[in-house]
Amino acid sequence: MAIFTFKGGIHPYGGKKLSNYKEIKVYVPKGEIVLPLSQHIGAPAKPIVEKGDKVVAGQKIAEATGFVSANVHSTVSGTVKAIEKRLTPGGNKVDSIIIDNDHFFEEMDYSQNIKNLETLYREDVIDIIKEAGIVGMGGAGFPTHVKLSPKNEADIDTIIVNGAECEPYITSDYRRMIEEPMKLILGLQIVVNLFNRARGIIAVEDNKPEAIKILKEMTKDLPNITVRQLKTKYPQGAERQLIYASTGRFVNSKMLPADAGVIVNNVDTIISIYEAVIEGRPLISRVVTVSGDAIAEPGNFIVPLGTSYRELIEAAGGYKVEPEKVISGGPMMGRAIFSLDIPITKGTSSILALSKDEVAELEPSSCIKCGRCVSICPGRVMPNILADYAEHGRYEKFLDAGGMECCECGCCSYVCPAKRHLTQTIAGTRKALLANKKK
Repeated sequence: MAIFTFKGGIHPYGGKKLSNYKEIKVYVPKGEIVLPLSQHIGAPAKPIVEKGDKVVAGQKIAEATGFVSANVHSTVSGTVKAIEKRLTPGGNKVDSIIIDNDHFFEEMDYSQNIKNLETLYREDVIDIIKEAGIVGMGGAGFPTHVKLSPKNEADIDTIIVNGAECEPYITSDYRRMIEEPMKLILGLQIVVNLFNRARGIIAVEDNKPEAIKILKEMTKDLPNITVRQLKTKYPQGAERQLIYASTGRFVNSKMLPADAGVIVNNVDTIISIYEAVIEGRPLISRVVTVSGDAIAEPGNFIVPLGTSYRELIEAAGGYKVEPEKVISGGPMMGRAIFSLDIPITKGTSSILALSKDEVAELEPSSCIKCGRCVSICPGRVMPNILADYAEHGRYEKFLDAGGMECCECGCCSYVCPAKRHLTQTIAGTRKALLANKKK
């Protein structure tokens, strides 16, 4: 069987054995729920409840304020305690709705949201997805109804489910593929049917043979859906690399996947589409991996959004040793956090607690011109040169050398023997240039 991949990439320590055999557990929150109004790319949602209002799980409490925005729903029953700024996993404070959990966990009657799929037009399905507040749950947080409304819908011929899960330690998507494959397949069929000539690809790295076996068996009689086995390599799940490995099509920084006829969605996102369209449920929970060598009992949990990181770490047995670093997301592209009093959001895939902060122990030195960063760069640029241009403010040279093609995967920093902060330097310059361009 052919195994598909891309040029470049690395093989960091996986760490997945800590949690990949742990079945998803339902976590019931104990404390208050904090729901940021900005859990997505685009305009923040606008509250439609006030302090003192009673709410139930599944009730819309904030609505999108533009096309690129997303609704927010209550994830528990209780009383709106406040609407104020709270710290988020991104390290900034944003307006949030705080709900005092009454522990009755009353939910809306979702049956009123269920429609006859056979009678729905394309626009109706997209409206259901928009109403449910679904966004990209791999971390980017792009509103899904926007992604499914490309400028030229007739050009879309491929829908890819990103089941690569190439970041070390994270196993939440793997467990969903193992435990809820039918939801994934039916969710993909819903999206494929939105486009007249689309086919579906479920792309999975070959270190997940059980998931591949289950999905292949369940799709063997579906002519418009295939399971594609990808080589285990980081960053196989990065959008551009995933598209190239799955279709052979090249996407650069000036293109959207839709320009190549492709739409990519995360496993959790596709399952959320199934739950919204078939079950009438809005996005109010997600699966989160809690792992790392400092965690007593690593595992995977389905968690109401807004639950605190502190609670979920306690649900995983707490710390067996005091961690030097806690990360929201994966170790390659996640963010180190300085507080556990932050909420699980739509983009929270994992919480990692590591006993050693290996990065902090390393002192960067001058480039030794070895070329390792160039040989493994999946963006096919020269990180050593880009970092030099960035450090010296030579922004035109930075752009000419392809600085915007960097996907900020962290491969270059990982392999650099001089321990230069290549990714951070390049990413900071890219961010500044993009901000100036918007101005």
